Amino acid sequence: MEKDCIALIGFMCTGKTTVGKLLKDYLGSSYKFIETDQIISEMAGKSISRIFLEDGEQRFREHEIEACKYVSKLKRTVISCGGGIVLNHINIKNLKKNCYIILLNATSDEIYKRALKDGIENRPVINKEDPKQEMEKILEFRKPYYELAADDFIETTGKKIEDIAKEIILKIHLKT
Repeated sequence: MEKDCIALIGFMCTGKTTVGKLLKDYLGSSYKFIETDQIISEMAGKSISRIFLEDGEQRFREHEIEACKYVSKLKRTVISCGGGIVLNHINIKNLKKNCYIILLNATSDEIYKRALKDGIENRPVINKEDPKQEMEKILEFRKPYYELAADDFIETTGKKIEDIAKEIILKIHLKT
């Protein structure tokens, strides 16, 4: 591979973490897995939900910039990026330094179904009066940002995680 890391981007519940962990296993023991939200939580000393509640989204986004600077220096790592990471061009610039950026897509119905299963309360961005409408509004707004940032994309709706991980490996090897 020309670049050392793989960054998975996409809206919440598109499979970034689940696929990322399996992808790391498929790539071998020299690879690590990390989530930008995990880095942010550790930097802030609190959960993502608490950051949103106590400090606001703007402060969260500031932490996100620092997390992207950190991951841009990693080697042999699969990175699961928070859903809004594409909203700041600085984040994408940092990720592109050392990462193939793969967009994981899913239909809005599939995302909502996964979010319900995961718990809407764990998703501060859509934890509103009408979560499905909020989700669709945010997804529509972010779609062009995802597409501009991505080196490639994969549809995850209706696919097994094993197949998605294998598809990512194939796409990356075709680029090298």
